[in-house]
Amino acid sequence: MTTAPTDTTLLAVRDLRTWFHTFSGTVKAVNGVSFDIGKGEVMGLVGESGGGKSVVGFSILGLIDSPGRIMGGQILLDGEDLAQASEDRLRQIRGREISMVFQDPMTSLNPLHTVGQQMDEVLRLHTDLDAADRRTACIEMLESVGISRAADRLGAYPHQFSGGMRQRVVIAIAMLARPRLIIADEPTTALDVTIQSQILKLMRRQIADKGASMILITHDLAVVSEMADHITVLYCGKVVERGRTRDLIETPAHPYTRGLIDSIPDPANRHARLKQIPGTVPDIRNLPKGCNFRDRCPRAQALCAEEEPELRPQNAAQWAACHYPLMPGDSA
Repeated sequence: MTTAPTDTTLLAVRDLRTWFHTFSGTVKAVNGVSFDIGKGEVMGLVGESGGGKSVVGFSILGLIDSPGRIMGGQILLDGEDLAQASEDRLRQIRGREISMVFQDPMTSLNPLHTVGQQMDEVLRLHTDLDAADRRTACIEMLESVGISRAADRLGAYPHQFSGGMRQRVVIAIAMLARPRLIIADEPTTALDVTIQSQILKLMRRQIADKGASMILITHDLAVVSEMADHITVLYCGKVVERGRTRDLIETPAHPYTRGLIDSIPDPANRHARLKQIPGTVPDIRNLPKGCNFRDRCPRAQALCAEEEPELRPQNAAQWAACHYPLMPGDSA
């Protein structure tokens, strides 16, 4: 179920299908995904590894390489369909309108160029600033993400920064041209817990100050619950639940969402055994008939093996693709 984009909608993804045609079969990594992001909103895109989260982000930016291909759907940025945009047009959009924070800052930063050179390149491509103003903008942005002695650090190389500092540099580069949408792909995965918290607070503050929107891609519902206004849950390339963050966390309707929430450690009960979702994600090249989650679901019945569930409203602001959704108070 989708709604028409409104004046407050920045990005509207409609029935996005991104497939990879391999020698061993067609991998339908993203297969009919739809969602909206409003101006100034943060959306969490959540699911296990292999669920299609990162492919959604790469599809939005037109970064799908062969053998992958966007097979259908729309990616509407203020009404412009990026799925049909030329490569020249996408180059104009990347960095300026939409930017991305990648998982590993050490691989997303060029080790042969200084941080200052890499930041300056963004401004040269997307602004009319002269060299002096570009340098000033770079210094100010590094300072805003908490890097001391910013003027001196412009001449440093990525390997001269710690992991947390490199991630701050990546965020600074992503924010530099003041994009309207930031796609953050597992931005804290490689960081320790203390640095994770600092980076998340930094990102939230930056997007609030700049009035940007953000897609936060993660497998960690605990992280996204602190950051996102609403959440979209993916499983095997499809949306299984979406809704406002508080509603989805407090009263999940899909058993998969419930499983993700239950797998979060409880700080108040440190000795409790961690819960887990049984089984593994099915081979996406050969998905089962009916519901893709049925073999792992404690609520599965005969209908689940025969008919694929559609995304249906559970209330005014929450949708789930489940034949037997959870009701408030259900544990599984």
